[in-house]
Amino acid sequence: MARLKFGAFLAPHHPIGEHPMLQFRRDLDFVEQIDSLGFDEFWCGEHHSSGWEMIASPEMFLAAAGERTKRIRLGTGVVSLPYHHPFNVAQRMVQLDHMTGGRAIFGSGPGALASDAHTLGIDPMTQRDRQDEAIGIIRRLFKGERVTAKSDWFTMNDAALQILPLQEEMPFVVASQISPSGMTLAGKYGIGIISLGSMSTQGLMALPTQWGFAEDAAKKHGTTVSRSDWRVLLSWHIAESREQARREAGPGLMRWHNEYNVGTLQRPGLQPFTSPEDAVEKTAGGEGAASTIGTPDDLVKTIRNLMQVSGGVGSIIGFVHDWANPENTRRSWDMVARYVIPEINGYTAKLRESQKFVIENRAVFERAGQAVMAKIMENDRAAAALPLTGPGRVAIPTINAPDLQKEAAKRKAKP
Repeated sequence: MARLKFGAFLAPHHPIGEHPMLQFRRDLDFVEQIDSLGFDEFWCGEHHSSGWEMIASPEMFLAAAGERTKRIRLGTGVVSLPYHHPFNVAQRMVQLDHMTGGRAIFGSGPGALASDAHTLGIDPMTQRDRQDEAIGIIRRLFKGERVTAKSDWFTMNDAALQILPLQEEMPFVVASQISPSGMTLAGKYGIGIISLGSMSTQGLMALPTQWGFAEDAAKKHGTTVSRSDWRVLLSWHIAESREQARREAGPGLMRWHNEYNVGTLQRPGLQPFTSPEDAVEKTAGGEGAASTIGTPDDLVKTIRNLMQVSGGVGSIIGFVHDWANPENTRRSWDMVARYVIPEINGYTAKLRESQKFVIENRAVFERAGQAVMAKIMENDRAAAALPLTGPGRVAIPTINAPDLQKEAAKRKAKP
């Protein structure tokens, strides 16, 4: 089975109050950390209002991240296409691809915040159609075509890119939340998907239905979609024990939910949490919860459940948040890399198999100890030294070491 890829998604969601310059720097430090830990992808978004989400240009942020990292893929999560002229988006993505050595992933969406669309004077009813139109244009530009096009929101006259992407095929990915539009677009163009609505239990259970939208659209348009190109977002905070994880994440989770989701976005149907304990229980409590606040083993269980419910995905993308303080957040991601990823992908399975084989076949290796003892007994001085030999005084690998104390006792017992 193909190994599961892992990444991180930074919207970002930062509580208001900290110096924005320091937030940007800490976010760049985070990308550097997960690159060194072996994560496959990093994503960051585009937002222009709400206060909590303060990256306005994912391309600028990713260009800086590219200078600090070596191998991690860098995705726009996402560029809100209705906010931009498609030709400018295409040029920026090509430049990012070259500046990062061919590590760019082009993620797009219609625009998530109604306040952003209002700021730019865009009718929300037009956003998804405009995303579709822009994707088609950008794909043509990436192929080297010269494009003339006139729309109700952009015009191109003999437009062609001066530089093509460094990658032969830069990955295209569309964001999907609740509506079927993202999945339908992915199917129409045969491109990748990042599912952002899976952080709720309802969103997690809806994944099979969502994938059906992509497959139906692909069949209709004569394309194909692959589960290996399907990324699903999960949220977690990991510590050595469940109690510690809950203690670290609870207050920040409560603030994020109450101040951002309820107080700022005023999402329908949401009620504020009454305490940190209430926040943890309602977010990560019970079987089938989409969020994990606990141990590495708890997250392994969540991921395996997701794979079963969804039918299989290609990547697990962790939602980056400030539920815990920066030190504990860094440790949480470190623990995911050290314990969760190797368990999911079987990186330690052969080590356990090797250990088990040695334990269960001890008799086979006793001859090694006999060989060592035979050599000792061939030398009179070495044999005479046996009574003086104590544990740890002989530099012989334990697996090959005979019982020197037992042999010494035998020699003393001889008349």
